[in-house]
Amino acid sequence: MTDELDRVRDHYRATGLAERLKTVLVALGPEEQRLKPEQLASLDQFHTRGLAATAELAKLAGITADMSVLDVGSGVGGPARFLAATYGCEVTGVDLSEPFVEAAQYLTARTGQGAQVSFKAGSALALPLDDGGFDVVLLQHVAMNIADRPRLYREIRRVLKSGGKFATFDVVLNGGDPHYPVPWAKTPAESFLLSAAATCEAIEAAGFRMLVQQDDTAEAKTWFAALRASGPPPSLNLGVVMGPGFADFAANLGRNLMEGRLGVLSAVFEAVPNKS
Repeated sequence: MTDELDRVRDHYRATGLAERLKTVLVALGPEEQRLKPEQLASLDQFHTRGLAATAELAKLAGITADMSVLDVGSGVGGPARFLAATYGCEVTGVDLSEPFVEAAQYLTARTGQGAQVSFKAGSALALPLDDGGFDVVLLQHVAMNIADRPRLYREIRRVLKSGGKFATFDVVLNGGDPHYPVPWAKTPAESFLLSAAATCEAIEAAGFRMLVQQDDTAEAKTWFAALRASGPPPSLNLGVVMGPGFADFAANLGRNLMEGRLGVLSAVFEAVPNKS
């Protein structure tokens, strides 16, 4: 497992990320100027369909102001900041990449949300958090990097209150081998995809009951088609976070979706009470 984690860490190394962000954000105003979370949406929503997907998943999960929310694999913190701004809830983010956590903290300071939103460096397989502390856990485009799915989902169940909601939005196998590189993996060695059915089965086995399951592949295809038609990306884009090769990685994901090799799953589960 150590080798697997090291490969994933290397993929998301993002050396000098905070400094790159400071440079590109000059376009939005001076350092002391407070930013709105939506101004960062083109570079801080590290998943298919961007901010729209986060908004839809949060709605499916039924997030409200009085809830404590955990974002596992929080990246540079875009979903966490959006949730706090939209619902008034407290949000914690955990990510394996220390540069991502540093960048998330910097961007959250720029939006003035430090009292509501916090981040920790840590593995999704050993979350640095107490048992039963959260009402909702979100997992967006993370599980594809994790081979030990049973352990991942057990960890999520551990930190959830009984009756809490687990909302996932992830890429799944549809048929055929994917083309690489893709946004989460340069080679198959960092990629551990499951079908939608196998994903849901593994989640339920970890102590969950399914509430909602949606196939969002068609919406993802439409989104990628619109991106291609829109021309060059804005200056604030995910390439700032992942480097200049990211556009090719994303294009391969779109190709895999269009060819039916991959799909996109949205699902919400309820944490069932632990057996005594």
